[in-house]
Amino acid sequence: MFFTHDRSFEEFFCICIQLLNKTWKEMRATSEDFNKARKKEWEGNNWVMQVVKEQIMRALTTKPSSLDQFKSKLQNLSYTEILKIRQSERMNQEDFQSRPILELKEKIQPEILELIKQQRLNRLVEGTCFRKLNSRRRQDKFWYCRLSPNHKVLHYGDLEESPQGEVPHDSLQDKLPVADIKAVVTGKDCPHMKEKGALKQNKEVLELAFSILYDSSGQLNFIAPDKHEYCVWTDGLNALLGKDMLSDLTRNDLDTLLSMEIKLRLLDLENIQIPDAPPPIPKEPSNYDFVYDCN
Repeated sequence: MFFTHDRSFEEFFCICIQLLNKTWKEMRATSEDFNKARKKEWEGNNWVMQVVKEQIMRALTTKPSSLDQFKSKLQNLSYTEILKIRQSERMNQEDFQSRPILELKEKIQPEILELIKQQRLNRLVEGTCFRKLNSRRRQDKFWYCRLSPNHKVLHYGDLEESPQGEVPHDSLQDKLPVADIKAVVTGKDCPHMKEKGALKQNKEVLELAFSILYDSSGQLNFIAPDKHEYCVWTDGLNALLGKDMLSDLTRNDLDTLLSMEIKLRLLDLENIQIPDAPPPIPKEPSNYDFVYDCN
């Protein structure tokens, strides 16, 4: 947004000052409000600067691509709209923080975690193509790793080029029994990241690194293609070892699925078949004698 204007910060400041004046008028505020706020004698939703800050933050959260879009977003976030949003959020929070809802969340959370665990393990069974670091720290070779369907063995092997789709188990030369895995480490704790040259790499590479430690000195080093695959594999490997899945992806999935499940149960829709198509429109009545003109 700030790269779309020659004087972006000055323009941003002007937009915010105009917003302050507009919100000031909408709230019918006076200079006494600022004095009371400084002395901490007045609390509530009518302090102008609090509302203006919230308007700006909510507009920026939508990631406007230009200052014009930012200004347009602010126009839709009037003081009245902010009050409506706050009231709606407060009601939702009160509903979802009540004791019965919290008890229901605690009851169904293990089911959701088990569902996430199975999804992670299924992804490991499908497998992933990883890039291989050579001695010069270049990622110019490929290797593939996947979990056996019975979740007991990791199959892996080098590839000449990036595959199109899954690689069969029988074409992967090496195996690692899951029972032999001692630990899974990530980031700077990985053996291939402890070297001086590796630590000078791009921070993104460091955040995508993880390793499987087995036997006394055996190790299998990974650099995930992206953050999503990193979370899937670290979660799946931890699940195989009976440990908790602690990635950001798991937390987001858990929050999303819990929220959806709670809302469905509150709607009393459990075990009710929801049709994909709308119900048919009934035929017109034979007469309209039931219609009255009240005037």
